[in-house]
Amino acid sequence: MAKIKKSITDEICDYLKKQKLSPIPVQTLNEEAESTRYFGGDLKEFIAAAKTLGAKGIFVEELYLEDDEFYYDSGMDDDEYMALYGNENIECQCEGDCKCKKGKKAKDDDSDVDAVYFEPEDLDGLDLTLLKPQMAKFLDRIGEACGARLTVPGVDHLEVEIFADWYDEFAELVDEASEAIEIDPTDALRQAQAVYEAEEKAAKSVKKIAAHPPKKTAKSKSKKK
Repeated sequence: MAKIKKSITDEICDYLKKQKLSPIPVQTLNEEAESTRYFGGDLKEFIAAAKTLGAKGIFVEELYLEDDEFYYDSGMDDDEYMALYGNENIECQCEGDCKCKKGKKAKDDDSDVDAVYFEPEDLDGLDLTLLKPQMAKFLDRIGEACGARLTVPGVDHLEVEIFADWYDEFAELVDEASEAIEIDPTDALRQAQAVYEAEEKAAKSVKKIAAHPPKKTAKSKSKKK
């Protein structure tokens, strides 16, 4: 069996251990908050790391499920969007089959959905429950505590977020719906529209039934005095 070669990180960690120091895995998720280090382990490992750092206490911030988590967010703001697509309305100069960015949007017939192509950013704000109906069962949990952010105080803050099992399930559905948008936004929008139209049709059907109360039977009438 071939011997697996250790990475440079593994070699450094092994050396630290020999020096009686505990290597603590962290991630830099936000370049603008360089003093915050994101812990790469579980709760038990985080506590061990906190003790190694000599922490006397740990900040605990409760996290809640928010309603905007049910909508797609590409992470692109308006300025970035305009920088990329602001000139798309200018007619392209391609001949034949257009391959350029400006030609990706249909200009002759916007009603033909098959001829319109979207970028993931175009679907910002799309209701993800239209792509993953299973997410709807979590709507009643909006405002409910879904986890906690733990922080070891210090010049460099060591931080980890621990979530409830039900939130992990919700987050997985969000990831799947978001991935579907990023793989093929045009198809994702088509699916969402189909589900929305089906829901609207069902809602109208219910309203129609509700508009016609059940007829009173002879038995129900006899109860009146």
